[in-house]
Amino acid sequence: MRKLILCLTFIALTLTACSKKIDASTDEAMKSSVEEIENSLSEEKKEEFTSALQLVMMSNLNLGDVLSGDTDVDKSLSNIKDKLDGKSADDIIQLAEDIRAENERKKKEQAKIEIQELLQKKEKAKKDRIALQKFEVKRSRFYKRKSGIYYVTEEPIIELTVLNGTNHPVSRAYFTGTLTSPDRSIPWIKDDFNYTISGGLEPGEEVTWYLAPNTFSDWGDVDASKDAILTVETNQIDGPNEETLYSVNSFGEREQERLKELLKSYPEFK
Repeated sequence: MRKLILCLTFIALTLTACSKKIDASTDEAMKSSVEEIENSLSEEKKEEFTSALQLVMMSNLNLGDVLSGDTDVDKSLSNIKDKLDGKSADDIIQLAEDIRAENERKKKEQAKIEIQELLQKKEKAKKDRIALQKFEVKRSRFYKRKSGIYYVTEEPIIELTVLNGTNHPVSRAYFTGTLTSPDRSIPWIKDDFNYTISGGLEPGEEVTWYLAPNTFSDWGDVDASKDAILTVETNQIDGPNEETLYSVNSFGEREQERLKELLKSYPEFK
């Protein structure tokens, strides 16, 4: 009998909690009705309701528009009240679940679009890397030479011999240079640089350049051992009108890491 009474009491309390509605006719009425609902709920349900209520309110208030003046504050608050008026605790919790589900759907859709874009960039970079092999760095050296008469300094020099094996005239080339020694696991320097080719480099032409980086740059500061070897990789070449012909720069380390993280969360889009 006692169990039956307890059971009936629980059901009565549950029905009472579920039947209480938010009255958003005035600010005072809304505050009072929300408190009344909260007081009728268990601690666990109260926490769930409070969290849901905050989410529903915030989802109907665009703070960016309010702060920029694009949305009237009073109108926004009125819209929120209309959304809450007459809703029970279960109604609010369900609304919050619907909002979370919709947010997740949008997030997933955006992730799908971004993954597709990154995969396209990855594929293009792969093809461009192969094409860039035809713009061949046949020889590369790094050294320092003395310059000046009254004030002698050591000027860094990057010496490159390149062959344009592509079918396009090239106006500018972008490189990554890495200076290493056989007995060292860490490079002395790894840096990007580019060179605007005076008169361009026609298909089939070979040329040697003596590039002089700024003395106060990392190339000027490096104090490599005599056995250091410079390797240079071509990352991008531009055509006569400065348009990009081939480039791997659109899919670098940052893009690789971003794609990795997205696929970890959404492997179905691989």
